[in-house]
Amino acid sequence: MQKIARQDVSFRSGKEWLAGYLTRPVGAGPFPAVVIVHEVYGLNDNVKEIARRFAQEGYVALAVDLFSKRNRAVCIFRLFAGMFLNSLEHGGIHDLRSALNTLSAHPDVDANRLGAIGFCMGGGLVIAWSCTDDRLNVIAPYYATNPRPLEAVKRACPVVGSYPGKDFTTSDGRKLDAALDGYGISHDIKVYPGTMHSFFNDHGPTFNAAASDDSWQRTLAFFRERIG
Repeated sequence: MQKIARQDVSFRSGKEWLAGYLTRPVGAGPFPAVVIVHEVYGLNDNVKEIARRFAQEGYVALAVDLFSKRNRAVCIFRLFAGMFLNSLEHGGIHDLRSALNTLSAHPDVDANRLGAIGFCMGGGLVIAWSCTDDRLNVIAPYYATNPRPLEAVKRACPVVGSYPGKDFTTSDGRKLDAALDGYGISHDIKVYPGTMHSFFNDHGPTFNAAASDDSWQRTLAFFRERIG
């Protein structure tokens, strides 16, 4: 198994500082890199485990903590308000661009091979972000809502998306699939019948091992073809 290094980090976003968790393979770079965007539970042990898994696959991974600037409830309100009212240009998108600035400047990172993965709230942010930042080469949204308007995804990078069969985001996944088809953007969108929200979170009550493993392997294969 690939040896990895890990550390808590901080980076500047505008006038404020955000916390993060950085993992990387041990050895000579440069490596491809991934930004990881958490769901409403924040930067928890589950998200840190995902960062370590990416490092073991040969990626530098930065898991951001979008709640580290202020009270979590306030952050959640502002992020969801931004996603609903101004999907493509709000504070959360600005924070993610700052995270990518930091990650792409890391000496072990190949700045031409960058991706992002996000879960629920984080997945929605990742889709919208990819429509406004051409540095991203590939994204992986999990149980994510779509940006407004949906036609914004005509500017998205390649997408590998994973959605539950019983969830408020299921229809968003199908709509995203159809939209990306129409715009000729490379994608692999899959809905997992019988699964529920947060099926990838092995610390939660709706974890589904089969769907989690299949979606992870699809994500790795899709990323490998484009930035691996």
